[in-house]
Amino acid sequence: MAISTYQSYFMQGTGTGTLTWAKLFDFKTDPDLGAAPEQLETTTQSDPAHTYIPGLEANEQKNYTLNYDATVYDSIKALKGQELDVAEWFGANSSGEPDGHNGKFVGKGYLDVYVNGGDANTVRNMTVVLTMSQLFVKATT
Repeated sequence: MAISTYQSYFMQGTGTGTLTWAKLFDFKTDPDLGAAPEQLETTTQSDPAHTYIPGLEANEQKNYTLNYDATVYDSIKALKGQELDVAEWFGANSSGEPDGHNGKFVGKGYLDVYVNGGDANTVRNMTVVLTMSQLFVKATT
C-alpha cells in the first residue's frame, strides 16, 4: 500500500531509557533516510567481469528544507554541537498529533541550520543539516 508524504514529522527524543518524543520542526522536503552501501571490488585476474561485495552504508548528511521562521531557526541553532536522538515519523492520530503509525525511523546526529538565498516574491527558506552519527533504522514500536 502506498502512503502520502502528508503527515511526516521530524521528531526529537529526550530523556534516558524510554525516550519522550516531540516534533522539532515542520519541513517542506526531506532526504532519503538510507543509502546504498559502497561496493568493494573483489575482481581477480581470472574473473571475466568485475566482482564486488557490499561495504559500509553511506552515512551522508541529511538536508531538510523548511520555511524560514526566526523562532525555529534559533531553537535549532541552540542545539548545535549536541548529539541528538532524532526520528522521522509517518502518520498522525485523529487529533493530528504525530503517532508514527505508518512508520518510525530513528537515528542519532547533530543539527545545524542556515538561511537560503531567494528570488523576488518567493518564500524565504532555511536548510537544516543533520550530520548522522547513527544511521536511521525502522523502529519496531
